[in-house]
Amino acid sequence: MTFADAKQRFSTRVADYVRYRPGYPPTCLALLGAVCGLERQHVIADIGSGTGLLSQLFLRNGNRVFGVEPNEEMRAAGEAFLDDYAEFQSVPGSAEATTLPADSVDLIAAAQAFHWFNPTAARVEFERILRPGGWVVILWNERLTDTTPFLRAYETLLLRFGTDYHQVKQSYPGPEQMRSFFGSWPFTTYELPNSQEFDFAGLSGRLRSSSYVPTPDEFRFWPMMDELQRIFAAYQQSGGVRIDYRTRIYASQWRRDGSHA
Repeated sequence: MTFADAKQRFSTRVADYVRYRPGYPPTCLALLGAVCGLERQHVIADIGSGTGLLSQLFLRNGNRVFGVEPNEEMRAAGEAFLDDYAEFQSVPGSAEATTLPADSVDLIAAAQAFHWFNPTAARVEFERILRPGGWVVILWNERLTDTTPFLRAYETLLLRFGTDYHQVKQSYPGPEQMRSFFGSWPFTTYELPNSQEFDFAGLSGRLRSSSYVPTPDEFRFWPMMDELQRIFAAYQQSGGVRIDYRTRIYASQWRRDGSHA
């Protein structure tokens, strides 16, 4: 599914996104090392890099990273967040037009952003910038919705107050969409556990960071926050609640000699 405002819809949520969105499990690096042969000399293109959560993981590994982000506010936040990393280069571009040179990167990663791409145009661009034999890795944190009473209540809140929550939720690709994107290139799938723990202030920020919930200038915002307070009071333990995720990872090696990995 394509959203007309996909490149701008997080502009007013940057501060909460930076503070309250989940990162990616450190075990991702070990998995990519085993599956993709990831080494510190490899050059990474983080497409839809946002505030830099995934880029930081690669930078800590010693990789050079191009963070390609179309949203000006998100890109600025990523630049500030990663200011101490000399190997990070911020790029104003998109999945469909990265502006990176041809054959310039060893691994393309897209985290929590793929569902906003035009997959046909992105595939063409990925093939252009990826070196022969390079890897494409698509990953995102999938929030679990039905494993605890708190998570069920939180999901009910989103369904009740979310603006286009159902549409966004349905836009995340399933196996068929991923097969269509990768085409003839074989791919493998993996899952890693991930989680966050929040006090009420943190949970409020996590909710506000989502593009599909009302903003404070909308009349449904305050009833939503009252309901969030009720849910937190009902399910908190020792002053906190936990949001559990499943980090989904799709990895595919793209060759140009007619062979497959």
